[in-house]
Amino acid sequence: MELAKVILRIFTILPLLLVVTMYMGKRAIGQLPLFDFLVIITLASVTGADIADPNIHHIHTIVAIVMIAILQRIVSYLLIKKRWFGHAMTFEPTVVIENGVLIIANLEKIRYSIDNILQMLREKDIFDLSIVKLAIVEANGKLTVYKKPENAVVTLEDLYLAKRSSNLAFPVIIEGQVYPNILKHLNLSINWLDEELKKKGVSQSKNVLFASVNEEGDLHISINDIKYKGPPFYH
Repeated sequence: MELAKVILRIFTILPLLLVVTMYMGKRAIGQLPLFDFLVIITLASVTGADIADPNIHHIHTIVAIVMIAILQRIVSYLLIKKRWFGHAMTFEPTVVIENGVLIIANLEKIRYSIDNILQMLREKDIFDLSIVKLAIVEANGKLTVYKKPENAVVTLEDLYLAKRSSNLAFPVIIEGQVYPNILKHLNLSINWLDEELKKKGVSQSKNVLFASVNEEGDLHISINDIKYKGPPFYH
């Protein structure tokens, strides 16, 4: 009887969840802001407990799911109509790169590592930090990137521009640690790196948050400046 009850609950709860999800709208499953994330976790917990434990009253679960959906619709309405409410219910965008330089204070604030940002850039086919004019971590955790004008996507009016340089760069310093194997791959030495750092006013590699070298041998660096927080950026 208990197994039959579990099977019956599966066949009743899943169609109900489908209807509720469609009622909540695309926003709940697309952008997934903070409150909607909590709604989904709660729905999963309530549904899982109902299916796994036959002793839980089924009608209570149904009422809980319906009320969660109604609450989500109310909150979504307020987010649209009341700007102050939307600010209180979500995170503000955070600038993490400005003019090719990583902003360490903001990375620490949102608890993102350099590796997280580099991976998100690679997913956008960006392998050279120096071509990024501005990069922003949005409220939903996604990275928005604005490239420098000379590195933007080619349009018809760009056809008369000279051929652009390579946008592929290799990290040689991350959080003060030098990677000699990458320098060797580029036919460069640590002495060369030290000289290039001195040209940029950096005496020691441990003061460098991130440094990369492109295929043309140009060094690009981000200094470990914990005080600078970048330009303000709001919804």
